[in-house]
Amino acid sequence: MVQYTLPQSPDIILTVSGRDSAKAREKAMDQLIELMNAGKLPTELEEGFGPQQLIEVKEPSSDSTSGEDSVTQAVQVLSNLATLKLKVQETRAEALEIRKAVDVLFSDQSVTEEEINRLKEGFKVLKNFAQANLRYQEARTKAEQARQILDQALKSPEK
Repeated sequence: MVQYTLPQSPDIILTVSGRDSAKAREKAMDQLIELMNAGKLPTELEEGFGPQQLIEVKEPSSDSTSGEDSVTQAVQVLSNLATLKLKVQETRAEALEIRKAVDVLFSDQSVTEEEINRLKEGFKVLKNFAQANLRYQEARTKAEQARQILDQALKSPEK
């Protein structure tokens, strides 16, 4: 079912079976002409009013559609969490090693240029790990709600 209205009279709703198409608009125009002939149209239409000027009335999304959208979003959030968890796990050991090496900068020990260069390259790994870990922590918080949405959607109806 598709519904149309007029810009001049938004309270008039013309309902036609099918989807929005040229044929459906023609059927709506037929209904409009019947209303005009019966004197039930509260406004005068200007000369040349055609089917393309009808405005399609969109129904507010139903609960099932918004429920499906929330399930889809929940799955995406959980998928993102899984990806971030893998990234954090893959870089954790190397990042912790580099973190330990950072302590040498704060000691009175002498360091070689080679050790400093290794540290500088390690900072990229450390930064990537730290950023991924922060994103993972944020995603985990969001994923708690996503998990609840998914659990609710997976519940079987009680009889």
